[in-house]
Amino acid sequence: MFNLILFGPPGSGKGTQSEKLLSKYNLQHISTGDLLRDEVTRMTPLGVEAKKYMDQGMLVPDEVVIGMISTKIDETPDTRGFIFDGFPRTKQQAIALDKLLEFKNTPINLVLALEVPDEELTKRILNRAITSGRADDTEEVIKKRVEEYRAKTEIVASHYDAMDKVERIKGEGTVEEIFEKLSNEIDKIILPE
Repeated sequence: MFNLILFGPPGSGKGTQSEKLLSKYNLQHISTGDLLRDEVTRMTPLGVEAKKYMDQGMLVPDEVVIGMISTKIDETPDTRGFIFDGFPRTKQQAIALDKLLEFKNTPINLVLALEVPDEELTKRILNRAITSGRADDTEEVIKKRVEEYRAKTEIVASHYDAMDKVERIKGEGTVEEIFEKLSNEIDKIILPE
């Protein structure tokens, strides 16, 4: 099984690139937001537990999210692998995910980190808000989101850097140019289906 984490600050193109990678490599998408909504809708034991926290405006504890990821992996035993999106966001979450995947004998194989200058991120997010109707706020809010990403998520990249699993990709250029750079790194481990 091939497991990939795709990192990048808001506006780096993760969503666009994830869709293309899922299709090319026949992988499953694990988005913790989607998992939470699905488990809550289906009223699973983990969903009921998560809803208690969400109803109070609190973050769902890592162990509940890890449980949901474990369930998703178990429900799709024939999958070729996963792209993790939005998780892990902290070093503690990365360690918990590593333990889970080690237990399931399917570790993270590669972490691709999209690197885009702050000015470009701001330009993309403001443009996205105009063209797609996504209200991504003001330059000040965008700046705070990017700073939060750099403060928290970069620590996760460092965690995987220590295991020699991170490839940093310049996230500038056309969608196709960036996709080719990402694919070149993945192709070193698995080939498209």
